[in-house]
Amino acid sequence: MRFSSQENPSLFFFFFLCLSTVSAYTNSSNNGDEAVRRELRSGRCNWFRGNWVYDVKYPLYDPYKCPFIDPQFNCKKYGRPDNLYLKYRWQPSSCSLPRFNGLYFLRKMRGKKIMLVGDSLSTNMWQSLACLIHSWVPKTRYTLLRQKGLVSLTFEEYRVTLKLYRTQFLVDLDSEKVGRVLKLDSIKQGRMWRGMDVLVFNSWHWWTHTGHIQPWDYMEDGHRLYKDMNRLVAYYKGMTTWSRWVNAFVDPSKTRVFFNGVSPTHYEGKDWGEPMKTCKSQTQPFYGRKYPGGIPMAWVVLAKVMMRLKKPVHWLDITGLSQLRKDAHPSAFSGNHPGNDCSHWCLPGLPDTWNILFYSKLFS
Repeated sequence: MRFSSQENPSLFFFFFLCLSTVSAYTNSSNNGDEAVRRELRSGRCNWFRGNWVYDVKYPLYDPYKCPFIDPQFNCKKYGRPDNLYLKYRWQPSSCSLPRFNGLYFLRKMRGKKIMLVGDSLSTNMWQSLACLIHSWVPKTRYTLLRQKGLVSLTFEEYRVTLKLYRTQFLVDLDSEKVGRVLKLDSIKQGRMWRGMDVLVFNSWHWWTHTGHIQPWDYMEDGHRLYKDMNRLVAYYKGMTTWSRWVNAFVDPSKTRVFFNGVSPTHYEGKDWGEPMKTCKSQTQPFYGRKYPGGIPMAWVVLAKVMMRLKKPVHWLDITGLSQLRKDAHPSAFSGNHPGNDCSHWCLPGLPDTWNILFYSKLFS
């Protein structure tokens, strides 16, 4: 499905949009205390503002007893010696999140299909969700099917199916005569997402890749080919295409839609005040009042896209709370990711909190 666009913003206009969004965000942050008071008065709570606290009851499952964790995320199995990173629970400032109850999840979602759509960060989140549920019903029968680009896990007694659809960009990546073409205004693969009861999207990780790990040769927008373009502009165009797909094809009475926000990396220690370091050997979260690295521009782009959606989409704004977890990456303790992995997350670990937030939004 191709979506044409009359809006093709210049780079200057694009960054004007971004700066206006940052300004609005900054002003709301400066009035944070009053915002919390308003939330309390209205009976609402911002689950995404808070801090990490030690909890003796964590982790929420045993990595050695969950059959769904890939070697890439199984940090304990591959030699991570410390345990403190397993013990942190996210505590919102003005309320508490419910504890995840896998049995409640299965009963409430009986007969339904949940699909996570995105890149390896969606895989991270999908495996976390599978482990969280399995820990509550370790003896229940399940069926696990793997196809190219699609994984399906069904808890048979409850007929609940968790699907994972792997796509790096949400928009289409096609092989053509000229080479691999990333089509910023096309989303044919969206036909695979229809008919779900819940959709959870994610995309950003691959938009920044260059060189030999860049999976495309050209970008296409409006039948024009580009050897490259500003990646934030490309991301804006791609996510705008995704938003049009949601507006065109999602029936809110049948399907609930979530977007798991921008997952940060921790390759540059200057982002948290330690310029010579990376995530390697980090054992504690960042505890300052304000994360020095600031708001990622990808967050600003996503915020702008979310403001233009006509159908309801629940934004799981996990960026800020995840920025604080410089200690939660596999780094060198990954079974199939050589080097220092400061992009993905250990399991058990941070994605469990993403899923608790998803669980809370889903049933609130």
